Amino acid sequence: MQQVWIDNLPDDVSNEIDANQYDSLVDMLETSVSKYADQAAFVNMGATLTYRKLEERSRAFAAYLQHELKLEKGDRVAIMMPNVLQYPIALFGALRAGMVVVNVNPLYTARELKHQLHDSGAKAIVIVSNFAHTLEKVVEQTGVSHVILTGLGDLLGTPKRTVVNFVVKYIKKMVPKYHLPHAISMRKVLQKGRRMQYVKPTLESDDLAFLQYTGGTTGVSKGAMLTHSNVVSNVLQADAAYSPMLVDGKEFVVTALPLYHIFALTVNCLLFMHKGANNLLITNPRDLPAFIGELKKYPYTALTGVNTLFNALVNAEEFTRLDFSHLKLSIGGGMAVQRAVADKWQHITQTKLLEGYGLTEASPLVTCCPYNLAGYNGSIGFPVAMTDIQIRDDEGKELAQGEVGELFVNGPQIMKGYWQLAEETANVIGNDGYLATGDIGYMDEQGYFFIVDRKKDMILVSGFNVFPNEVEEVVAMHPNVVEVAAVGIPNELSGESVKVFVVKNDTSLGEQDLIAHCRQHLTGYKVPKLVEFRGELPKSNVGKILRRELRDEGKTV
Repeated sequence: MQQVWIDNLPDDVSNEIDANQYDSLVDMLETSVSKYADQAAFVNMGATLTYRKLEERSRAFAAYLQHELKLEKGDRVAIMMPNVLQYPIALFGALRAGMVVVNVNPLYTARELKHQLHDSGAKAIVIVSNFAHTLEKVVEQTGVSHVILTGLGDLLGTPKRTVVNFVVKYIKKMVPKYHLPHAISMRKVLQKGRRMQYVKPTLESDDLAFLQYTGGTTGVSKGAMLTHSNVVSNVLQADAAYSPMLVDGKEFVVTALPLYHIFALTVNCLLFMHKGANNLLITNPRDLPAFIGELKKYPYTALTGVNTLFNALVNAEEFTRLDFSHLKLSIGGGMAVQRAVADKWQHITQTKLLEGYGLTEASPLVTCCPYNLAGYNGSIGFPVAMTDIQIRDDEGKELAQGEVGELFVNGPQIMKGYWQLAEETANVIGNDGYLATGDIGYMDEQGYFFIVDRKKDMILVSGFNVFPNEVEEVVAMHPNVVEVAAVGIPNELSGESVKVFVVKNDTSLGEQDLIAHCRQHLTGYKVPKLVEFRGELPKSNVGKILRRELRDEGKTV
């Protein structure tokens, strides 16, 4: 299958990478900070962190971990914070010390946080004070012995640092009371670390860089073991795909997705660091007016997001008035990009919204649409360099072009396995090295791959398979629909029925109007039997609509 992809590649896109170009992510970082020392690396809340300052502060952080905390190569360090300047410093500091980074969602409940810290065996955590009250509830029940604490504004200049931290704590009351008496502030860590000698560890390509937690293709949250080689390879694969559009040292990327999420981590943080780009960190993209206000200030050239984020932007009048003259690369991932959203995006910004596909277990990038695609075609594009995809049936037999089955992926970016879960690893990575993705799709005659849906989200109506993505795509075509989620609910006659949850922008839109619209585009058994209008739909921390929560509400009809 890979040969089909090679034949369809743009002429200036490489189908090979040199995975040995860097021994580790640390080598990749050091190369960038040397080449782009005095250029801006990250911008947040008006403050700029240059590559030189990133190198100095991450080195100080690494030295503190090594000498003051006595952590050793391979120890796990958790990072629990949104997109602020402290994140890349802690990230690269931990990696430079030879530690394994455990990214933690700041919105985790105490139960979820306890599971991840206990399961990973993290010895230290770097956390923003807004979420310290959650840590307080569980820290004594984990192996964490060192807490490094920071306020949202701690790395801003004076007096802005004081103002931001005061407003966050006392005006907006975003810092619930907590008691962590042995915690040390990140500012003190950096001050002390500057006076300590950093010792660069010997890192092998097979050493772990991340324990990236995921629900996986099945089951509870587990740590995907991503090695330095896995992630370096994926960065270079992304570079091979997008480099014809990107100029080293000249790009400005907008990072609204959280960096603790694998998509933003690899593409926004690591790829654009490798390219010497400036990176605008958006701390709270849910505050859409403030987000758009930030976009007004900068000549950004690249922007990534998920479908719900792009949808919110194209439906915001203030966004449509922005200057898009510098924008040349827009990438959608994390969930299916809908045609209605992609078309609106292209109309407003005059740039194509290119869909990519990946999963945590693949570091994450598996496929991406070619940069010279004329417009949205519904596909996830071609496999990235040195990646092979097979479509298999339930018995593991490889299917022919055009047939629908589960995607199996092989390449240098595939994880080492799940942390301390040999059986779970064996369930998803076969003896041939192919990863079972849990996603259903097919390849067309041109070599484009299409995702039909998640295997577990499939709806079974009277023995027929109905894929929620297809139903959602049709519903989203209605001009009065803002967001939609389709789920299967129990039905005594047909086994399951299709139900859609809809956010609308016109009160006149009724249930029968929408069903009639669907009948024009869907065969009978795929047409929703029930429509429920909502003010909003439940979403994950990165904006994915949570079908599971809606499905759990389902009642027999």
